[in-house]
Amino acid sequence: VQLQASGGGLVQPGESLRLSCVSSSGGTFVTNILNWYRQAPGKERELVAVSNGGGGANIADSVKGRFATWRETSNTGLLQMSNLKPEDSALYYCHASVWTPATGSVWYWGQGTLVTVSS
Repeated sequence: VQLQASGGGLVQPGESLRLSCVSSSGGTFVTNILNWYRQAPGKERELVAVSNGGGGANIADSVKGRFATWRETSNTGLLQMSNLKPEDSALYYCHASVWTPATGSVWYWGQGTLVTVSS
């Protein structure tokens, strides 16, 4: 199973970005919980969004009203970030529980995508 995160970049304050996380495997698999974390230099990793396979989603209080998450497909999660602020600058990771017949449910990390908000 692989998780591929993408969509990061350099934006100005107030702009938007949409991150994508795609899970893939060679056989049958199901992506259950998909989390978005971020980590800024010198800070602890922070959970910012969670989506499940049933359409439910939760957003951290620190970004509520500006961030949203949902599944584009059952195995692709999106993180929409609006009205970005410099303090949103961080490496954003996706983290997912993926089920396969061989392994059952296992948690995987994506490689991270860098978001920089600066004028």
